[in-house]
Amino acid sequence: MFNSLKNYFNKKNLKDEKFSFLFDKHTEDEFVCFDCETTGLNPLKDDIISIGAVIIKNNTIVSSKKFVRFIKPETKLQVDAIKVHHIRECDLINADNINKVIEEFLYFIGNRKLVGYYLEFDIAMINKYLKPKLGIKLPNKAYEVSAIYHDWKIEAIPQSNIDLRFDTILKELKIPSLGKHDAYNDAIMTAMMFLKLKNQPKVKIK
Repeated sequence: MFNSLKNYFNKKNLKDEKFSFLFDKHTEDEFVCFDCETTGLNPLKDDIISIGAVIIKNNTIVSSKKFVRFIKPETKLQVDAIKVHHIRECDLINADNINKVIEEFLYFIGNRKLVGYYLEFDIAMINKYLKPKLGIKLPNKAYEVSAIYHDWKIEAIPQSNIDLRFDTILKELKIPSLGKHDAYNDAIMTAMMFLKLKNQPKVKIK
C-alpha cells in the first residue's frame, strides 16, 4: 500500500510523459542487474563515470543484451577511486554526457525490476541526475543481493554473523570472479549471485 502511494505521487511529478513506461506493471520474471562506477562514494558531490547492466529473463542472463556506457564527470576523479576502478580522466575524454546516458539507461531498464549489490548507493547516484531531469526517482522495484544472501544464510545458521563482502558471497556461491570494479563485470557477477540465490529452495523472490 505504502509503495503504491509513493509511486502514485512519484508519477505525478514526471516531467516527460514519454518515460511513463517506467511506472507500468513490472514485467514478470524479468530483471535488470546494474552497477555504477563513480568518482567517489558521496552521491551528493560525486559523479557516475560508468554504468554496466544486463537483463535477466526466465532464469537466464541475456548475454546478447547488455548496457555499457562511460560518462564524462563534472567533478575531478579522486585518487582513491582511481585505485579501485582504474578509470583515469584521460580514459573519459570521449565519454558521453550523463543526461544522454541516463535516458538510454531508462529505455534499457524499462519497467523491469532492478537487482544489485549495495544497490541503494547505485540507485541514489542515478536519482541524483534523474530527479532534476524528470522530476522523479527510479520507481522500479529493487532487490538487494546482499540482503537475499543474508536471509538465506541466517535461515541455515541462525544468529550467526554473516559476512556480506562481495568476494565472500562469490566464493560461497561458487561463482567465478571476472575482475571486480568494472561496472559490466560486477553486473554480470551480481546477476549470477542473484540467480544462484533465487533458485535456492527456501528463497522466495516476490
